[in-house]
Amino acid sequence: MSQLLESLPRADGFHMPAEFEPQAGAWMLWPERPDNWRLGAKPAQRAFAAVAEAISRFEPLTVGVSAAQYRNARHMLPAAVRVVELSYNDSWVRDCGPTFVTNGKSLRAVDWVFNAWGGLEGGLYFPWDLDDLVAMKIAEIERVDRYRAPLVLEGGSIHVDGQGTLLTTEECLLNPNRNPDLSKEQIEGYLRDYLNVEQFIWLKRGVFNDETNGHVDNICCFLRPGVVALTWTDDRSDPQWEISNENLEILRSARDARGRSLEVIKLHQPGPIYITEEESQGVDAVEGTLPRQAGDRLAGSYVNFFFVNGGAVVPTFDDPWDAPALAALQAALPERKVVGVPAREILLGGGNIHCITQQQPKV
Repeated sequence: MSQLLESLPRADGFHMPAEFEPQAGAWMLWPERPDNWRLGAKPAQRAFAAVAEAISRFEPLTVGVSAAQYRNARHMLPAAVRVVELSYNDSWVRDCGPTFVTNGKSLRAVDWVFNAWGGLEGGLYFPWDLDDLVAMKIAEIERVDRYRAPLVLEGGSIHVDGQGTLLTTEECLLNPNRNPDLSKEQIEGYLRDYLNVEQFIWLKRGVFNDETNGHVDNICCFLRPGVVALTWTDDRSDPQWEISNENLEILRSARDARGRSLEVIKLHQPGPIYITEEESQGVDAVEGTLPRQAGDRLAGSYVNFFFVNGGAVVPTFDDPWDAPALAALQAALPERKVVGVPAREILLGGGNIHCITQQQPKV
């Protein structure tokens, strides 16, 4: 069974390990809603299946699927993937799923409050009640005890190095559509209590036009302690240049929890990538859901990749910057096999490979 705990992870000796540490496995949710995924989500399902296949080469994977899509998903996913019936509103398990914490011997889950990236003040869909239950359901399936944190937070808005340092953006965590009654210091207090971190590196903004209000997992991530990857562009006329350059200065002056300065590896952004007329017309128009308009710029990024045991699964976009990004990550991660997976269909839904995955640490 999964017990709801009244204590705090920090007081109990639990912390959030880094994504690049050993994993027991990973979680995904299956896409199906036609008001976000074009053509009844069929192209997205093929992309998710390709991501699942890549992950399953390295470690166990579980995919949550609705009752209506169970047979279809089981048919499309590799036999090695565990498929479980689960209800949810959309397939962004990074953001609605649990953040796992460990004391080195056992595992627990942090269950954040989820409001679909802004609730009624800029949120991306309504309702989101089933999404807010996903973390509890995964904790039940894995038989791990859980903490319910009194903080609106998505997993894609934080990265940690596993050694006391947390990376995030002001654009997201300080957005009034998340926790309007909390100060920056109060938010840091909750993150200390629930993730057991000491040092905060606050970037200003995320990737240009990112509908999640600037999630850090699209702009910057830890590759290992003391080393980060940053979304970059050399085009000074692109609005992304100012954002990335501002964040670069913050990173260069920052110190992590152990006093180290950070090495910054730049990953040049793809594109820019825009929604085509055909792609826009394939999405059902539904009131209360963010429309997908032709010509809208998508927040494409190679930083939005997923660590697996011995590897990294990286989005590609049939773009000239694909090969340089894969090569740069492979050079930065020589101990891992870097695998590129075509991910434009995932990007069209508003995120990418890191957004649709959630790691479960090994203990």
